[in-house]
Amino acid sequence: MTTKMVFVRHGEAEGNYDRVFHGQTDSNLTEKGRKQAEKVAQRLKNEEIDVIYSSPLKRAFETAKHITEEKNIKDIITNNGLMEINGGEWENIMWEDLPKKWPREYYNWEYRPHLHCMPAGESMKEIYDRIVGTVSKIADENKGRNVCIVTHGTVLRALMCYILRKPFEDLITISWYDNTAITIVEFVDDGFKVILEGDNSHLGNELSTFATQNWWKKDK
Repeated sequence: MTTKMVFVRHGEAEGNYDRVFHGQTDSNLTEKGRKQAEKVAQRLKNEEIDVIYSSPLKRAFETAKHITEEKNIKDIITNNGLMEINGGEWENIMWEDLPKKWPREYYNWEYRPHLHCMPAGESMKEIYDRIVGTVSKIADENKGRNVCIVTHGTVLRALMCYILRKPFEDLITISWYDNTAITIVEFVDDGFKVILEGDNSHLGNELSTFATQNWWKKDK
């Protein structure tokens, strides 16, 4: 029995645009983020989706809402396990100030993410265990169905390390995904099949964050 999961990263949020670290800080989508959400909803119009899950954070939930409206699905199921990493003391700190205040932690974030731990927040291993457990439970509860999950950048990076069967120590090799990028994975009894990974073709250069702001490739 095959369970299809469509993973979507949220649209551009205020923290992303302002270059402020927002893990579990609950920022809204920007105007561009709402346009990205509209585009991904249109992109998924003909994709079979039975149920939609979302992180409860507004930037993800609002993105999911655009999809539900396009698909005429009534409810969004929120799940705290889909929330972004708890940034602890990094929350609401300008990105440019992070390496100055936490040089060792920032170095790990950039170059050895499997060792990274947010000061007074979550470690990457904790978020890895959290998202793998959450998605595994959602898949188990929706066997044979088509599931859409709207979540966050760091969460998706950790999850894809697992889905691509890479050692956790190879987390650095997993790419960041653009805002509203789509990843489709089929869950079967003996493993996973990646159908599409980090696709942002629905955005075009005008709306792609990666195409317009290069520093986003290192952002969450």
